[in-house]
Amino acid sequence: MAQLGWIPGLATMIIFACISIYTYNLVADCYRYPDPINGKRNYTYMQAVDAYLGGTMHVFCGLIQYGKLAGLTVGYTITSSTSLVAIKKAICFHKRGHQAYCRFSNNPFMLGFGMLQILLSQIPNFHKLTCLSTVAAITSFCYALIGSGLSLAVVVSGKGETTRVFGNKVGPGLSEADKMWRVFSALGNIALACSYATVVYDIMDTLKSYPPECKQMKKANVLGITTMTILFLLCGSLGYAAFGDDTPGNILTGFGFYEPFWLVALGNVCIVIHMIGAYQVLAQPLFRIIEMGANMAWPGSDFINKEYPTKIGSLTFSFNLFRLIWRTIYVAVVTIIAMVMPFFNEFLALLGAIGFWPLIVFFPIQMHIAQKQIKRLSFKWCLLQLLSFVCFLVSVVAAVGSIRGISKNIKKYKLFMYKQ
Repeated sequence: MAQLGWIPGLATMIIFACISIYTYNLVADCYRYPDPINGKRNYTYMQAVDAYLGGTMHVFCGLIQYGKLAGLTVGYTITSSTSLVAIKKAICFHKRGHQAYCRFSNNPFMLGFGMLQILLSQIPNFHKLTCLSTVAAITSFCYALIGSGLSLAVVVSGKGETTRVFGNKVGPGLSEADKMWRVFSALGNIALACSYATVVYDIMDTLKSYPPECKQMKKANVLGITTMTILFLLCGSLGYAAFGDDTPGNILTGFGFYEPFWLVALGNVCIVIHMIGAYQVLAQPLFRIIEMGANMAWPGSDFINKEYPTKIGSLTFSFNLFRLIWRTIYVAVVTIIAMVMPFFNEFLALLGAIGFWPLIVFFPIQMHIAQKQIKRLSFKWCLLQLLSFVCFLVSVVAAVGSIRGISKNIKKYKLFMYKQ
């Protein structure tokens, strides 16, 4: 919002939400093949792409989908450490005063978060625990409402900063080129907020077949995206109204708020709890696809396939050597990458840019064209391709802006020495 301003910022979020509702409804219609009501179920997004578009697109979809999942685990590691540092800073400022030196390294918190994820990664199907969805929903609403509430308090008290119709003003501290790059990166951040297409089929798998799953999911899409957009509009608008040009990337970690310190800390605790579960929700499918591939390649290997039952006190569980080593290495590599590039906004914007066009727009539109057998160069075909092309351009400029932001930060950052 701070980069785009009131009119472009609000319009962009609403436009992205409308595009998401439309394309997610196309995804819902492709849950069954070839008929959306009576066809054969597709249990995953990739399976639907394979059924409608063939093997080449299936491979391309897999590379994008699993690459994005891996990237998001890096992003969640950065987010968690940023919030943990913010908790420590909130306590420090409360005890020593707002002008005190309270800067801390993210690295110990990233290492602690990584070690916790190594343990959780060894639990089979951890991402399917029912309580995870409940906890994620509660904590999401909590930190969104805490951030919005604190921003509203600043505005109501008359301490809000100057805002503009078209965002940050070009001047001595901001060149036209930098303004443009920041706008591009902002588009990536908004794009990331709209991306849950790959889990639509996981949700539909839990629905009864009557009324048809696609009709139920369409209602859920409208309700879910509308609620999500209202929360984002609240956070973005109230945060911008409170802080103006100096709006931090994360209003709960950028220290526009010092008091009540316990509420700032609570908001960040909610973020960390959410990230702990969300990391596993994204990592477990990636673990599973690699382990299935290894099992198919070496079906007779004890190292890959043998389970070792173990009992510690009253706790009984089994472990697998390949799972133990591979998942530990994965979490370790993700943690190291997060420590090397701990840039919250730019990294998340890059992930949003990479995933938005192919997963949210391109594949749903192409599957819809194949399902409905829309004739090439017909009016509807041209409109759908135009929408896809425009979203492709948005993804490209958002990716370029994000990469520039990351490279600019890396130049002035000492490796493993980032302090917040």
